[in-house]
This record gives sequence, C-alpha cells and structure tokens, in this order.
Amino acid sequence: MLLRLLTQKFGAIASPLRQQIHLLSLNQLESLSEALLDFSDVADLVVWLEANQNSR
Repeated sequence: MLLRLLTQKFGAIASPLRQQIHLLSLNQLESLSEALLDFSDVADLVVWLEANQNSR
C-alpha cells in the first residue's frame, strides 16, 4: 500500500528505493507513511531512507 501511495505521489519509484522500502520494519513503514505526507519530491524519500535505514 505504501508503495502505491508513493507511486501516486511521485510516479514510478526506482527499483533500488523499492528494495529499501521492502526491507523496512513495520515501525519504520508506519513512520514512513506519516512522513511521506510532508515529502515534496523523491529526494525527500531518499533522505528519509538514508536517515532511517539502521533504526530497525
């Protein structure tokens, strides 16, 4: 569902980003679903993933 929301907001999401999202924990997915409301472009997603990739 989260990938569908991101795709709707930004268009196609690059495969490496999709893979990173698939590796997120449930808590991280919940945080990302809230954070994406404030994203203005895919760069915001990249920054969020970099900041949260190790906080499982």
